[in-house]
Amino acid sequence: MKKILVILSAALVAVAMGGCATTAPDSGKKAAAMDAGPNGYGKQKVVYHINYDNPKQQAGALRNIQNHINAVGAENLDLRVVMHGNGVSLVLEPEALAHTKMKAANGNAEMQAKVANLKNQGIKFNICANTLRGKKINYEKDLYDVNKADIVPSGVAELSHLMQQGYAYIKP
Repeated sequence: MKKILVILSAALVAVAMGGCATTAPDSGKKAAAMDAGPNGYGKQKVVYHINYDNPKQQAGALRNIQNHINAVGAENLDLRVVMHGNGVSLVLEPEALAHTKMKAANGNAEMQAKVANLKNQGIKFNICANTLRGKKINYEKDLYDVNKADIVPSGVAELSHLMQQGYAYIKP
């Protein structure tokens, strides 16, 4: 009788902890190792949020993204960059500034090269349609390498939507 109680207690503990009494202790570790990137990280879904126009901060965010790719491996990473408000200045061509309601245009050749490099590694950049309308920005003429598919209805709603889909949120 005592043996049955011990077995039942062990089974209840395993169920309560979300585990299975018959699972080998390190089988989960082996499965995770098979999916791990170059530094032991598994597949990741991440959204970076940019809504500021400081060019040093923006360049730092792009460096963070490159470091993230280097650590996890591009093949293990589904990474999105969502820009809205002042953050759109990251890809705003300098010559477009005068006819928009933006305070800064940081989409110079250096920033364009960084964005192009990240896009070549599979990073997706999304732009808020509300910002485009409100700041009088024409994505086809004023923004570097932005097409219709990159435009989302609302930057903040896109962030929330991605987080609901399991994307980790990072605001560098």
